[in-house]
Amino acid sequence: MPQTFPVPIFYECQRCTACCRWPGQVKITDAELARMAAHKGLSEAEFIERYTRLRWDRGGLALQEQPDGACIFLEGESCAVQPVKPQQCREFPNLWNFPGFEQTCHAFPREVSEAEYQRRLALIKTQGNERD
Repeated sequence: MPQTFPVPIFYECQRCTACCRWPGQVKITDAELARMAAHKGLSEAEFIERYTRLRWDRGGLALQEQPDGACIFLEGESCAVQPVKPQQCREFPNLWNFPGFEQTCHAFPREVSEAEYQRRLALIKTQGNERD
């Protein structure tokens, strides 16, 4: 009997912002910090002061959260830094997720070929890196 492999599922983000409301930390790189600061019209020092905090492991910076745990850049139902959002955000839910994300996230699961799955993942991984 021939062996069958599961069809890859690619989740298409619907920008429901559920992941932006989930408590946790969004780690940022120096390049991401620079892009977001420029996008907000701030110096990097001003951006750091206003929008970041030290990561829990003290290994770098993370975005601050709102009092309810939501991302500091969540404004209503949209992201204030959408065009330059951190790689961690672009990778959700395909390259990272959290337990129970399927009950919270409204991303549309789509069966795709292995080649199409790999192509879409490559796009997610390179978005933002083009500007580094």
